[in-house]
Order: sequence, then structure tokens, then C-alpha cells
Amino acid sequence: MTSYRRNFITGGSFFFTVNLAERRLQLLTEHIEELRNAFRKVRHRHPFTIDAMIVLPDHLHAVWTLPEGDADFATRWQLIKSTFSHSLPSGERISESRAARGERGIWQRRYWEHTIRDEDDFARHVDYIHINPVKHGLVTRVRDWPFSSFHRMVKLGIYPEDWAGDAAVHNGKFGERD
Repeated sequence: MTSYRRNFITGGSFFFTVNLAERRLQLLTEHIEELRNAFRKVRHRHPFTIDAMIVLPDHLHAVWTLPEGDADFATRWQLIKSTFSHSLPSGERISESRAARGERGIWQRRYWEHTIRDEDDFARHVDYIHINPVKHGLVTRVRDWPFSSFHRMVKLGIYPEDWAGDAAVHNGKFGERD
């Protein structure tokens, strides 16, 4: 079995990317209320702060900060994924290995996690989250994507409403290295 290394820092902040198993599906935006409900239920029992988040049709990105003395983001993700999956009707394609374990076929088993190192790293990941729907060609302006913490941050005065401008100006490049 593959051994995954996770950096568990109590009270730390973390960037995550979580994907659907079938990347062609749009379950996350089609069932946004079920996803929101899954987050609410888990946060009620296992508190954490969602510093920034974007929900795209087939994946999501988030920056979380865990409470002091707590480093268990893995349980939170497991509960969010299972709560969301159980809220949807069954019928998705399920591999033999998933079926043998009694798993649904909604989510990829693993997720990407990055420990936020400092304020600059935090800011870069939050910006990356908010530019993501533009990067994927879903909208031309950040403010036009409805499933984003960007709107909350505009209300708090953290971002101007016209942050990042229009996608036509970027020519498909959003700060990534060539």
C-alpha cells in the first residue's frame, strides 16, 4: 500500500484540492446545496475556519485553518465527502475495488494538501483559489462565479469587486510558470 505523507500541524492553515472521480461530471455545482450542507454538518461537529474556497463543477479548492491543538483535517474531509455522497442518489460507475470496500464512486480517494507556510504563501493560495474559474474558462471575471468566497472578501474590503480584471487581458496565463 502506498504511504502518503501529510503535514499535520495543530492549528495550522492548509490549502486543499479535492476532485470528483469522474472529472467530466458537474456534481459539485449541480448539487451545491448538498455540498454546503455537508460542510455545515461537519463544521458543527469538527470546527474549522474556511479562509477561502471555490467550488467548480468537478473539483474544489479551499484554505482552512484548524483550531489550536487540532491537526485532523483528514477526518473532516472524509466526513464531508461521505456526507455529500450519501445525499446523492446512487447510480454512478463504481470500480470493483470501490465496490469491494463499499465505497461510492463520487470522489477521488485522495486529495492534494499543502501546509501554508507564511502570510505570503497564504495570500498566493487565496488568490489562486479566486482566479480559478477564470483560469478554467468558466467566466471572464472573478466576480461572475457564484460559488466563491471572493464575494465575502469583497464585502469585507479585502478585494475590490473588479480584482483581476477581465480574462481577455490574461491570454490564458494566470501566473503559472512556463
